Amino acid sequence: MFTEAELEYLDAQPLGRLATQQPNGTLQVNPVGFRYNPDEKTIDVTGHNLSGSKKFRNLRENDRVAFVVDDQPQTNPWRVRCLEIRGRAEALTGVNIPDNHFDDAVIRIHPERILAFGVEDWDREPLELETNIRNV
Repeated sequence: MFTEAELEYLDAQPLGRLATQQPNGTLQVNPVGFRYNPDEKTIDVTGHNLSGSKKFRNLRENDRVAFVVDDQPQTNPWRVRCLEIRGRAEALTGVNIPDNHFDDAVIRIHPERILAFGVEDWDREPLELETNIRNV
């Protein structure tokens, strides 16, 4: 599903942005911690009091999500890397072992579409890069 370069990129990034839809139809975007779950082939979002968060409750009404990880590793020349993952998510409890910062909840994102830009082909000129868009 993900290329080796995409997995390395995900592993190196500390934060992503998760977009969920609120019950009134408006969108909500939040920075979140995450990890790739190789057993489930999902993106697992964790966080402080996650089960009590608005994003967790939003998934009860609509399980469609978009998740973005991006950075700007250099400015001369300008270079941007980005992974956008669209799909469905589950709001799960009892998945993690709670600790001082996190509860036992996880938002598990099941990718359906991946848009990757600048993550691979590092040796290509920035203006020559193309987005790798695929359904998975």
